[in-house]
Order: sequence, then C-alpha cells, then structure tokens
Amino acid sequence: MTITTRFAPSPTGYIHVGNLRTALFNHLIAKKAGGQFVLRLDDTDPDRSKQEYADAIQEDLEWLGLTWDRIERQSDRLDRYAEAADQLREKGRFYEAWETPTELDLKRKKQLNMGQPPVYDRAALKLSDGDRVTMRAERGAGVWRFLLDQQRIEWEDGILGPLSIDAASVSDPVLIRADGQVLYTLASVVDDIDMGITHVVRGSDHVTNTATQIQIMAALGHGHPAFAHHSLLTGPQGEALSKRLGTLSLRDLRAAGVEPMALLSLMARLGSSQPVVLAGSIAELADGFDLAQFGSAPTKFDENDLFPLTARVLQDRPYDAMAEEIAGLGVPDDIAPAFWDVARANITTRADLPGWWAVLRDGGTPLVDDEDRDFVAEAFAMLPELPYDGDSWGAWTGAVKEATGRKGKGLFMPLRKAVTGREKGPEMADVMRLLQKKPTL
Repeated sequence: MTITTRFAPSPTGYIHVGNLRTALFNHLIAKKAGGQFVLRLDDTDPDRSKQEYADAIQEDLEWLGLTWDRIERQSDRLDRYAEAADQLREKGRFYEAWETPTELDLKRKKQLNMGQPPVYDRAALKLSDGDRVTMRAERGAGVWRFLLDQQRIEWEDGILGPLSIDAASVSDPVLIRADGQVLYTLASVVDDIDMGITHVVRGSDHVTNTATQIQIMAALGHGHPAFAHHSLLTGPQGEALSKRLGTLSLRDLRAAGVEPMALLSLMARLGSSQPVVLAGSIAELADGFDLAQFGSAPTKFDENDLFPLTARVLQDRPYDAMAEEIAGLGVPDDIAPAFWDVARANITTRADLPGWWAVLRDGGTPLVDDEDRDFVAEAFAMLPELPYDGDSWGAWTGAVKEATGRKGKGLFMPLRKAVTGREKGPEMADVMRLLQKKPTL
C-alpha cells in the first residue's frame, strides 16, 4: 500500500503556523514512507476563495521545501460531490431540512433548559411528501443533512489513542447548504476516498468531524483512513492563539527573517516528548518523525524561539551558500569569505548582515560614555593608518594600555564601542583586519 497524505487548506487567507503543523506532519509521514503528499485546495466557497491566496499557499510551502506530488482543487470536482449526494439519497441517508437559524437557535435553547444535549431533533424527517412540497414553495431549497446511525463511532487515533463518540450526541451534519454549496465534511470524504488517502493528520478540533466522516465513508461503501489529531497551539503563557494567528502567517515569519529549517525543526518536535533539534534537511526531519511521540495537551508556541534556531541555521551555512547575497551588499570578492566568517556568528537573521558590512565599510557611529571621552580621544590619536591586519588590534590596545594605564574591560570595551558603535560583536582583531576606513570620532 502506498502511503498517501494530504494538506487541504482553504484559499481564503494566508496560512499560519497552525496550518503549517498539519501540513508538515502529513508531509513527513508521506516522505518517511516513500509515499505521496497531495496539496488539495478546499475552494468550494466561491465568494471567499481567492486565487491570490491559492498562489500564496503554494509560495509559502515552496519556501519551506514542502513540495507536493500533485495538486487538486475541489472546485473542479463539484460533479463528483453531486454523485455522492445522490448515492446517499438513494440509500436513505440524506434528507432535506428547512429550519431557519432562528428556529434552530430556539430549539437548542429549549433543549439546554431541559438539560438535554443541543442536538438537531430530526423534525424534517417527520414531514410528509406534501409538507416538503409546501416547504419548498414557501422557503425554497433546504439544507441537506446526513442521517447518522445513532450508535458509538470508534477508531484508534494515531495520537489520542482509542476514541469513541456517541453519534446520538451529535447533530446530523449539514453537507450541502440551501444555496447548493457543498460543505467541507462531504467534499473531504469524497476526496479522501477517490484520492486514496491512507492517513489524515489534523487538529484536535476536527475529532467530531472525523466521527461523522467515518459514518459517511461507510455509507458510501468505503473504509476510512488512519486518523490522528494533534493538539492545538497556544501562546507561550497558555493563552489562546487563535486571535493572533493573523500575525503569525508564514509570510510574516518569512519577512521577519525566520529561516525555513528553523521553523520546520521547531514545528516537527513541538508538543512531542523529543527535544527540538535543528535538522539539516527535511529528509532528516522525516527520518526522526514519530506521531506516537506527540501528546494531547495544548502545545505552547512562542515565535521568539524561532530566532535562536535561525541564528544557528545561518552560523552553519557555508560561504558558497551566501556568496550571491554577500556580493549584493557590495562586499569586495577578496574579503567576502572572511566577512562571512566574521559576521555569521554575530547575526540573528539575514537582515543583520548589511549593518555589519556598513560598520566595516564606513565605520560604526562611535558609542562613547562621558567618562571615557578623554581616554577614547587619546587612544584614537594613537591609531595608525590603514591597512590593518590580524595583529593591529593587539598592537594598538597594547600601546594604549602602556600610555594610559587602562587594562581589561576598562580598556577594551570603550574602544570596541567607539570603533563599531556596538557593545557586542566579533573578535576585534577580526574586525580591524576587515575595516575599509580608519575609525574616527
């Protein structure tokens, strides 16, 4: 059996870290098994689905390296969903209902007041043929609901373990709206059957959907994939993340300088019993991926954790991988490799590179404390002319020490701050030999 997974986002907005978790898990399962990963665009809502978002989803996945084996669009399969709906009608598992949202709300409130679960009462099933004709004449087309077998639905979840849901506690799901729009629950079932999806990993908020989809698949004469439901993300303090997901889109993280492997490495282990380890490739992530290591507890996500990992990605990157970007800064070819060796241990994101080149090219804006002004002025008067080499820093500070009596941090820190305009950075011997201009005050 070929392992086949899918990621099925709706092109109604940009995908965020919560979506990425689902996409990544399904991608890694397929790649680890040498299987197939399908990108399926859930675009059955013509009003909200936009081509710009469909394009953005593909761009974001390509940026991360999560390539797909084929792409499917649900808007191309509407005839197939209609066929499945006819099958359910023929089997007596599909019925039309006409309650308005207000009427349904009143029913739910009454049930809750009586201590009953707020489940649809199946009133539409009690209508006679004449009643249905009248309802269509008065209210137009109704919604189409799937008739659940009111028994327990059980499956072995790949993360949550054995699960069991009493279908009597769940309303018969609406699968087709009154305006004819096919809803997720039906479209997803038909797609998973037709596309041979063997494993489905998604958020724990889909557990009830899974129960009803298992019954729909059975009604259509098919078994169901292996399901697994991962925990939902929260903020670093356990707060709901849902209100912030709009600011945690993949393109926002990309714009902030997060490196793909930093993001993938964190998301592949977050919420599992395994430590977060920076991986060198997606293949390496797939080899070590194990759904059984994940738990059901809400998973805390802090975007600030991405930046130390991003810094490590850059520190490990060879010059050849950065040569074009460094050349774009205007760094001369003869010092470009040395510049990268010096800069890469002192940047968090690529956006920090131009700042370090500006320091070496033009000199930093001197940062001088009031109590150090006379000392720094005296030291700069002793600074020789360019060019500098690896011994220039030691020779200069040695001469300054002898002339002023300063030593240790009181000697080195004021001079670092005056030359670079920064309190931290590369070894000053390395900085000096790359300076393109004599530092001045």
